[in-house]
Amino acid sequence: MTKGFFPLDRKLGLQDKHWSEGIAKQAVWLSGLVAFEDAATILQEIGQVEISDSSVWRLTQKWGEQFRLLESREEEQAHRLPAAGEVIQRQKRSVGRKGLSMDGTMIYIRGEGWKELKVGCLFDVVLLPSVDPQTKDRIDLGHALRNTYVSHLGGPEAFGRKLWTEAQRRNWLRAMDTQVVADGATWIWNLVQDYFYDSHPLIDWFHAKEHLALAAQLAFGEGSSTAKRWLKEQETRLFQGHAPDIAQMIVDLAAHKPLVRTDLLQQAGYFENNKRRMDYLELRSEGWLIGSGMVESGGKQFKDRFCDAGMRWSRSGAERLLPIRTTIMSKRFDHCWQMVYNSPNI
Repeated sequence: MTKGFFPLDRKLGLQDKHWSEGIAKQAVWLSGLVAFEDAATILQEIGQVEISDSSVWRLTQKWGEQFRLLESREEEQAHRLPAAGEVIQRQKRSVGRKGLSMDGTMIYIRGEGWKELKVGCLFDVVLLPSVDPQTKDRIDLGHALRNTYVSHLGGPEAFGRKLWTEAQRRNWLRAMDTQVVADGATWIWNLVQDYFYDSHPLIDWFHAKEHLALAAQLAFGEGSSTAKRWLKEQETRLFQGHAPDIAQMIVDLAAHKPLVRTDLLQQAGYFENNKRRMDYLELRSEGWLIGSGMVESGGKQFKDRFCDAGMRWSRSGAERLLPIRTTIMSKRFDHCWQMVYNSPNI
């Protein structure tokens, strides 16, 4: 059995077990990637460390709480009001373009059922040689690089504070220009209005196409040649920036389709309400992203850890593991570990 002891380890409070920093760090890091029993197996088979899955869980609970407290301290600093007489220097916009996307996914909490986990992704917007998906020409398109993530199990207000904390860490206020690309959820665009009101807003292209496809099915029948032809024509018009005309066209269709009138009007409302966020051709030609795949990928990575078969989380257990998973996905785990392990508050 490979086990180490240092004086600071007494503060772990893990019954009669005292693990070295290296083992504790490995156990916590692995717990952010795989189930606790799998983390214990990896440590046993590869690291030759005799450790139980319950010990891995206890280490994760201990240090996950410290990661959560670190998040809270960083958030408090980011939202700190200036002291009386403090001079606030205006930030020079001297760094490249940045972007943000938000989405929600579901995880199961014992005693509460399926609850929404809100996920945010901040990224640098960089032009890279690409193949145009429509024309197949080689052109420069915007790509999301150096992604970092934010997560919150709860309402949009607390999530917004976390987003703004990460945005400040990413030098958002110094960016030459910014964008927000997401689906049409009301809570998302309310947060944009509160924190990111001067960014280019854009509804994710693929979500918009899904609504257009639903309108086609409702009006002309699923899989019909008329529906396919109409959808292809309107996709082109939507990409060119004609969302208001499409909204009116769907309203006109609804007038002649009494059986699906309500559903069609709902789709018309989607395009009418989001028309100012659908300048796809213009924004793509300026090098911005038109899809939110980066945050959807992030949501799947969270689900991979929290939604395996049979997983049921306590709220406190999920909230202690979330910041660990988030820092791993953001490539900040080593930095945050050093911050919490050497904190004088522990």
